[in-house]
Amino acid sequence: MWQIPLIGLAGGALEGSGMVIEKKILRKHSINYKNYTVYGFLSLVLVMLPFIFFFWKMEPEAYQPLNILIFLSVILFSILANLLIFYSLKRETVTELEPIRLMQPLFTILLAVLFSFIFDGAYAAERNLMIVGLALIASISLVASHIKKHHLNFDKYILAALLGSFLFAVELVISRSILHHYNSLTFYFIRALFVFLITLIIFRPQLESLKTNTKWLIMAGGAIWVIYRLILYWGYLTYGIVFTTILFIISPIFIYVFARIFLNEKITWRHILSSIIIVACVIAAILLNQ
Repeated sequence: MWQIPLIGLAGGALEGSGMVIEKKILRKHSINYKNYTVYGFLSLVLVMLPFIFFFWKMEPEAYQPLNILIFLSVILFSILANLLIFYSLKRETVTELEPIRLMQPLFTILLAVLFSFIFDGAYAAERNLMIVGLALIASISLVASHIKKHHLNFDKYILAALLGSFLFAVELVISRSILHHYNSLTFYFIRALFVFLITLIIFRPQLESLKTNTKWLIMAGGAIWVIYRLILYWGYLTYGIVFTTILFIISPIFIYVFARIFLNEKITWRHILSSIIIVACVIAAILLNQ
């Protein structure tokens, strides 16, 4: 069980650093959020391309019509969610968006539990009521501790972040139903490749207009998100969606620290309090899972 805390720490650090890099690129490198969607998914494809020849795996069940339809839905939700999140990041600070972004774990947990009662098989692990209860307490407390009065005035950027978080949750939960038919790297590579090709056709950005340091920053972000998703998918297959989600809730701690260091955003006592709540819930969940 020693690897469980490492999953949470690694996932949290990767998600935190990935979000801060994206914010830095969108804010300081003047890139249109639509174009960045194309660049970001291109970086994912390029990062995975050298490895896909060695780790490619698809089971025959992946070609069944229903599973193909689910995969197409994953791609659609991924495109919409990324566009909405990048759009909101272009205008709001990372810490201002955190209360809304933190709705994603809550959405993910609720959807996973709902699916466990509707569908069998892949979602059976989501019926551990103790873990579900802890995850819900952590998520609700986390969101509540971050809400400020001005967050109740939803502008278009906050609404975009809220809808994007929900669509990400939908994408992740439905991905679990077909994930076991693929190697995780294969699944993420195909997803990223299709999203890249579709957004490239729609938006047609000019890659040569990017500065060299911006390209390298985008590639670094791509590498971070690849490792993050592979750990996330491994967690889903090994421990289930709800338990993996509660481990990854630790990511806001890293987001606050990285945003303070690299973006000069303020950390408040509310952020510190929420971090304590996160750590306590994660430790409790790990102990219960032993």
